[in-house]
Parts: sequence; structure tokens; C-alpha cells
Amino acid sequence: MNRFFWLALLACALPMWILADGQWALEQSTLTYHVSHPLHEVNGVSHAARGKGVCHGGQCDFLIAVAVKSFDSGDSNRDLHMLQVTRGGEFPLITVRLHIPEEASLVPTILADLEIQFAGQTAHYRQVPFERLGQGSAVKIKGTIPATISDFKIDPPSLLTFPIKNDIPIHVEMTWRPM
Repeated sequence: MNRFFWLALLACALPMWILADGQWALEQSTLTYHVSHPLHEVNGVSHAARGKGVCHGGQCDFLIAVAVKSFDSGDSNRDLHMLQVTRGGEFPLITVRLHIPEEASLVPTILADLEIQFAGQTAHYRQVPFERLGQGSAVKIKGTIPATISDFKIDPPSLLTFPIKNDIPIHVEMTWRPM
């Protein structure tokens, strides 16, 4: 019984150090954008994000970068048009700066502040919820960024004179490991 108590206490304490002081590396990522048009729905996926993070003094700061051309919607013509519309030749990277308080490691839902640079513009998102799941020494983060094309001053592409909807939510799944 006593051993069970200590094991249970240890299991409860594990999440407390999941974002403790130290450096973190992005091990695996899946970023999926969703575009809605009156005639169809489209998802573009990238597994090519890279990133690092540092937690120190009560604050965790992460920098993530992904190439615009790494997103695949299953239609190479659509992907090429997406690169043109988002000015991917001129601005080939999407960068995300993620800021969270270190005490966020104590709760299963993290509220993060984000700064995203995309298509030559910067957008800020406050208190975006991400689910945090511990996996051994790794941490998996899942959530959705409520992005819109107007946030980045992108003219909405259209098909048969119907433009896409303004909302382009980005679903994020990332696995981070301590360095």
C-alpha cells in the first residue's frame, strides 16, 4: 500500500517538471491548415517544422519555423497557387514565437501567447489553448490556432468567383523533448 502511495504521488508530480527550466527541441510535428470554400474543403499538412525552446525564470519561450512550400494539400496545382497567394517565394518561412508561463506545466491546458510571421505580416494571438500530454520525458502539445487570411493581409483566392472563407484554423500537434 505504501509503495502504491509513493508511485501515485510520483505520477502526479511528473507533470510539474515537464516544462521546467532548461532547453527543449521539437522532435516531431504535424501542422494542418483548413480552408473552406462553398464547393469544397481543403486541408494542407506539413511535418517539416523545426523548433527550440527555453524555460527560465518562470517563462517559456519557443521558436518554431516551417517552410511554406512544405505544406501538401494533395493537389500540386493548388499547392503552387497557395505559394503564389501567400507570397511564399518572397517570404519562404512561417515563424511562430510561443510564450507561456512556466507554471503552465501544472495544468493540462496551456494558454499560450503566439506571434506568427507569415506572408510578410505578423499576427498576435492571445491565450490560445493547447492540451499538454506527458509522454515519458517528452511533452506533446495539441491545439488549434484561430488564424484568418485577413490577419496576414492575404487576398482570398476564389474558385468560380466564390472566395474561400476568411477562417484558416491551423491544427497543431508537436512533440518536444528536453535537450
